[in-house]
Amino acid sequence: MITLKGQHIYLRALEPEDLEFVYAIENNEEIWEISNTQTPYSRFLIRQYLENAHQDIYEAKQLRLAICLLNSDVAVGLIDLFDFDPKNSRAGIGILIQKEEDRTKGIGTEALQLVIQYAFHQLQLHQLYANIGTENSRSLQLFSKFGFQKIGIKKDWNLNNGKYQDEYLFQLINFKK
Repeated sequence: MITLKGQHIYLRALEPEDLEFVYAIENNEEIWEISNTQTPYSRFLIRQYLENAHQDIYEAKQLRLAICLLNSDVAVGLIDLFDFDPKNSRAGIGILIQKEEDRTKGIGTEALQLVIQYAFHQLQLHQLYANIGTENSRSLQLFSKFGFQKIGIKKDWNLNNGKYQDEYLFQLINFKK
């Protein structure tokens, strides 16, 4: 079994050629509320980020992978492990499929499954968590599908379009460890 390859997609490390893809995602104001971004990123900063993307998760405390369709090297989304905490054996997880028309094709489902397997088997993590806005029904459904449990709510956590919105904290514990 290849850990980061599924039936329809595979996950790969970011490459310098992903500059325009990452630039487009990071500067898409429609998704800033999901990523808690407030300012645009320059190509220069993203180029620097990509130059350091080779760092090990233990060094960078983050792992960002491109989601690609099989037989293609073109990225359709990103999936992240962030706030990696080896002492407590946990990490946050986030996912984004760039184009709206690709968000209902099972790409996110397969990518999330692969990263959960990687986190629990390769990294030996005890738990993963996700922060999901209460209005984000697709993400709530996706993470629930894999057994993530809603363990808390952060009231008035994010200010979006002049209105405070709540955010759920979801958690998945690896009981097979």
